Amino acid sequence: MEKIKLTVAQALIKFLDNQFIEIDGQEIKFIEGIFGIFGHGNVVGLGQALEQDSGQLIVRQGRNEQGMAHAAIGFAKQKLRRQIYACTSSVGPGAANMITAAATATANRIPLLLLPGDVYATRQPDPVLQQIEQSYDLSLSTNDAFKVVSKYWDRISRPEQLMSACVNAMRVLTDPAETGAVTIALPQDVQGESYEYPDYFFQKRVYRIERTPPTSAMIKDALKILSGKRKPLIVCGGGVKYSGAANILSKFAEKFGIPFSETQAGKGAIISSHSLNVGGIGETGCLAANTLAKEADLIIGIGTRYTDFTTSSKWIFQNPTVNYLNINISRFDALKLDGIDIIADAKVALESLFNALSESDYQADWEGKIEQARNDYIKEVKRVYSVEFNATDFVPEIADHIDRDAVFLEFIKLTGSSLTQSRALGVINETLKDTDIIVGASGSLPGDLQRVWQCKGQNTYHLEYGYSCMGYEVNASLGVKIAEPTKEVYTLVGDGAYMMLHSELVTSIQEKKKINVLLFDNMTNGCINNLEMEHGMDSFGTEFRFRNEKTGNLDGGFVPVDFAMNAASFGCKTYKVKTVEELKAALSDARKQTVSTLIDIKVLPKTMVHKYLSWWRVGVAQVSNNKRIEDVAIWINENIEKARQY
Repeated sequence: MEKIKLTVAQALIKFLDNQFIEIDGQEIKFIEGIFGIFGHGNVVGLGQALEQDSGQLIVRQGRNEQGMAHAAIGFAKQKLRRQIYACTSSVGPGAANMITAAATATANRIPLLLLPGDVYATRQPDPVLQQIEQSYDLSLSTNDAFKVVSKYWDRISRPEQLMSACVNAMRVLTDPAETGAVTIALPQDVQGESYEYPDYFFQKRVYRIERTPPTSAMIKDALKILSGKRKPLIVCGGGVKYSGAANILSKFAEKFGIPFSETQAGKGAIISSHSLNVGGIGETGCLAANTLAKEADLIIGIGTRYTDFTTSSKWIFQNPTVNYLNINISRFDALKLDGIDIIADAKVALESLFNALSESDYQADWEGKIEQARNDYIKEVKRVYSVEFNATDFVPEIADHIDRDAVFLEFIKLTGSSLTQSRALGVINETLKDTDIIVGASGSLPGDLQRVWQCKGQNTYHLEYGYSCMGYEVNASLGVKIAEPTKEVYTLVGDGAYMMLHSELVTSIQEKKKINVLLFDNMTNGCINNLEMEHGMDSFGTEFRFRNEKTGNLDGGFVPVDFAMNAASFGCKTYKVKTVEELKAALSDARKQTVSTLIDIKVLPKTMVHKYLSWWRVGVAQVSNNKRIEDVAIWINENIEKARQY
């Protein structure tokens, strides 16, 4: 054994540069690079190490710590969790900014390595700049807040601790069942301390991603429950993408006549035109899937964690004889809803189940309802995509007490646009190519997209909806573009989320990684605006309005923002759109550009796609001086009785 004298930071970089994974015989360098914003807590430690020798790691400069971490998540998600970027920040605010991104990664089961600087391990200069002092525990710093949202957390207070911390970090990052955010806090003094590390610490390590097979007992249980069911429905989750199980899922569905629905994470694993694809399911589900969900007697959940949006708050599967068969690499998710569990890789599990079921004469019998549901759905998509201003069926759930027409006229007078959100989506969906990738996360757009967006190519639908993090959209698009440099990437984002965070749009210009931002400006947090009005409230605190001097409230006129001018200041090619013709022209010209683009689309508020046959449990006021709210509370309570308890 030889020893190599390095600083902690230098040793960390050398280690990270030699980590690989192997899946299905293919070896992949696991960490492509590092996003960084340097400050006094990491610049002369980790920064110095990167300047001296970054190896094969690509160093990219972020603009906001949360933004660059979202870019890293977008990259890892698009790479199907087989390659990642690490992120480093300074202490204090820089570290705290990454906490939201850590939560986003963990909620979505996406590997994210965070390397925040930390306060002095020696405590001698305390309190240093940006240090939080807690009188009851001097060992705490901002970085302790990461513990709640990390799948693995460690702090390097001595140089030799780095070795076990790194191995454990990689253990979690490469574990399909337990991956998420990993945080290694690096005190700024320790980063620069030297240590004689054994040379074997820096040897190439290959982590084999094993395809865990199901046991024979699991397959036997699955066959037993299937034998008595004739209306099974598959729920295709994100695990189908990550395991590469799309082809066997198609084969399985076709062989046994089983329709499949999609979660936000699973949508796009198989193209929308497949004859058994009945679309998005749940609270933001489509007409076809939600129609069949009411009758299904067996739900086959593949790689899904069954969020409340997928299950419509455990309400949508209403057949009294319904059971659940859950195929998942995670035991935690496989046991949900009292499901019969197959704890295995989705691809090999489906292969095993396919082979075993093929020995019988099993066939689902939906009595022609799959084709009927799909036909009705396709007609509905065409209708929604063609809705123009003055239609009366955008959001029928909105109560009569809302004067929608008055809002429309106010918006039209201010912007000159009468373009509806659903019509704009239709134009975009028809225009984009099969290989183009869309990215979204929050507001009303994810609901619209899951309900009506038609995926023409595999893995072209990139939605973060495990945490529905406002501000993910633009920044993650940069990561997606880095992952897929030859493809056009389109960010679908609302005005609220764009204003929340779009820092890495500048980085896309710097890196010459073109993204196309399609900004839907309705001067409203439209999703939540709808939610409150559907539940008996007036429009309160969700429209972007001036303060009214007469009332003292935020009920004055709309606040106009020129988003095109904002993006142009960064160096983007920009467009302002108020009509279908202008949108088509902008999309055509944007494709020709070599720099990032932004299309500022003014769309009428309250013109998103309404929901289909779903119910979502929200905590409405049980006592109110508003009869509308009390009526909604009664309705909510009645439906709670129909939902599964656990």
